[in-house]
Amino acid sequence: MTYDKVYSGAKLGFIGVGNMGGALVRAARRNTPATGICIANRSPEKAKALAAEIPCRVKTNEELAEWADYIFLGVKPQMMEDLLTVLAPVLAERTDRFVLVSMAAGLSMADIRRMAGGEYPVLRIMPNTPASIGEGMILYTRGPGVTEDEERVFLEAMAGAGRFSPIPEKLMDAGSAVAGCGPAFVDLFIEALADGGVACGLPRAQAVEFAAQMAVGSARLILESGQHPGALKDAVCSPGGATIQGVRKLEEAGFRAAVINAVIAACERSARLG
Repeated sequence: MTYDKVYSGAKLGFIGVGNMGGALVRAARRNTPATGICIANRSPEKAKALAAEIPCRVKTNEELAEWADYIFLGVKPQMMEDLLTVLAPVLAERTDRFVLVSMAAGLSMADIRRMAGGEYPVLRIMPNTPASIGEGMILYTRGPGVTEDEERVFLEAMAGAGRFSPIPEKLMDAGSAVAGCGPAFVDLFIEALADGGVACGLPRAQAVEFAAQMAVGSARLILESGQHPGALKDAVCSPGGATIQGVRKLEEAGFRAAVINAVIAACERSARLG
């Protein structure tokens, strides 16, 4: 493991190391040594397995809450109140600075403070699973009490996760529906493209490779060129060509409407989780 930047010195603690929490731990290790990261999980065996892989240290929830400068709360929204009720006495006894980092969909920073029993500094983030390979899109809101320096240290420590974008908390559900849920939608699209390739005679492995690399390249072209996706689509659609016929079939099937409705449904569900 190599470190892309000078270690900030921040102590990072992760409670909950499932798919998303584990992805963030792996990202954190790119810029933080093993001594600066501790993890905890409802299943200790899972935490020990990840700690052996990364490596990093394992603590109990209470030990981690007492130790970390940034306490990442990676549990499901419906489990958050039970977790913070247990941690509240530990947090109340601390006399040093710490920041709670919540990634729970639907729970506001005010909710986290209420559950934790104090007016603590809170960062609300919405990461996605590509953060595990440094290609994440992480949305965040800096809550009351978080200083500019604490925001800077957080961004430096987690830079290995990918792109970070500040967003008003009122837009977090909408952003989550695009960036947080989006990988599942893209995976579904890539799988469907590969299925189409197989139907046309391609071996499965090649069909998946072609579809996945195409998606990577198309996304990078949008980000690096700054061109509108519609303009890039038009550039591929030659008059009377194969691509425009494929686009026609997607439009007949309501492709864009289905994607829009998927994002709206995910946004509405995220809001209800709170």
